[in-house]
Amino acid sequence: MSDLFEPATALSAGEKRALLAQLLKKRARAPRTFPLSFAQQRLWFMDQWEPGSTLYNMPTAIQITGPLRIAVLEQSINEIVRRHEALRTTFMLANGQPVQVIVHDLALALPVVHVPRGSKAEQEAEIRSLIQQEIQQSFDLAQGPLLRIRLLCLADNEYILLLTMHHIISDGWSMGLFFQELSAIYAAYVHERPSPLAALPIQYVDFSQWQREWLQGPVLEKQLSYWKEQLADAPAMLQMPLDHPRPATQSFRGSRHLFTLDKALTEQLKALSNHEEGTLFMTLLAAFQVLLYRYSGQEDILVGTPIANRNRTELEQLIGFFVNNLVLRTDLAGNPAFRSLLKRVREVTLGAYAHQDIPFEKLVEELEPERDLSRNPLFQIMFSLQNTLRSDITLTDLAVQPLAIDSGTARFDIILLLEENEQGLSGTFGYSTDLFDASTIARMAGHYRTLLEAIVRNPDQQIAALPLLAPAEREHILLEWNRTEAPYSRDTCIHELFEAQVQRSP
Repeated sequence: MSDLFEPATALSAGEKRALLAQLLKKRARAPRTFPLSFAQQRLWFMDQWEPGSTLYNMPTAIQITGPLRIAVLEQSINEIVRRHEALRTTFMLANGQPVQVIVHDLALALPVVHVPRGSKAEQEAEIRSLIQQEIQQSFDLAQGPLLRIRLLCLADNEYILLLTMHHIISDGWSMGLFFQELSAIYAAYVHERPSPLAALPIQYVDFSQWQREWLQGPVLEKQLSYWKEQLADAPAMLQMPLDHPRPATQSFRGSRHLFTLDKALTEQLKALSNHEEGTLFMTLLAAFQVLLYRYSGQEDILVGTPIANRNRTELEQLIGFFVNNLVLRTDLAGNPAFRSLLKRVREVTLGAYAHQDIPFEKLVEELEPERDLSRNPLFQIMFSLQNTLRSDITLTDLAVQPLAIDSGTARFDIILLLEENEQGLSGTFGYSTDLFDASTIARMAGHYRTLLEAIVRNPDQQIAALPLLAPAEREHILLEWNRTEAPYSRDTCIHELFEAQVQRSP
């Protein structure tokens, strides 16, 4: 099983042995408290700052068609809860410090909500309303539980399963693992067989304890020295052209724009990546950084990217909050050819993977960037090529289909999510609605596609000369410009109009 998004550079052999020895230590099961991981600590403090926030809710909706055994589904979910201590964890203060508390026995009821059978439009509206209610319901970190389940009954043999977890106990990999285990356990329980899953040798609190003990002294200094050099004198913000003034405090209100990249373009991008001894992630990231360079006019581009942070096989089987954020800083100075830029991106990416062990939260604490409630520290733009443990679910004798959910939130100014599938690449531009209009993000997605098409045609073209406008947009801009009877050439008109368009003042 591979790491999330990109293969991670492994720990040294000695570090691996030390990690395994620490993780497999026998620990007493008498009720006691455990330290938070660094990532958990950040979310706990954010919850103290804004109690009742739903920003870190992780909602999932699964459509189920067929003779669902509801009691068996409930039993299967509770077996997963029994297996994973993270799902039975709450958070409290002990001696002035936040700690994890494991609830030893937790049984979740699966409430069934019967959706009225009106017209299709009426029922769909009711379903959307119920999903929004679920998304907007907050968790109490001290009381728990920090996951909820609900089953919507639409008609005979038609259901939607709603599952929501708080991010402090879960991540994208964990959600995929949850449904993978649900598939296996439900199949066994339907046939009155025991769970086929082996007992877990370690739990998330073993990881959080190890992380606290290991990441200090020379280990911490080695990691920090790399990042201090890598991020020295980095710009505090990427000055993107905004549709609205940046508010003094982030509201985290957001929306998203969906788009696709076809199979042919995807295969061309993969071929270019292989030829340049890189990965598809690196090529797509380099193109995205070119897009940001063209929009902002800045040559020093910082983009965040998530990584699974599961360097041991034992960790791959655990539900918990492991994911870490890396800062990828690329120098686009000198108007290089895209092929040359890709080499820079490759070097930056491999360096970041080799120093991925320091949690982003610890990095921010050590670097102490200027605090600004209007933006995320170190980077405001996120990029992800998703290669998580897939959340595909199969339930015996049932047709199952994941449903897309828009949470209406945005943790960053812009986040570009890409995922490879049989049709090519599916993409999502998430964005802050405080800063950007929907039309702006739709144009940005179109410019990204045009940029990628130009890159595969000629990767030796300089990045400032790569076209962003699709033919239809070029013709529209030219038509509008010609109405002014400006005495410029066709290409100059298009270039100047586009530059004026994307370099609006905030």
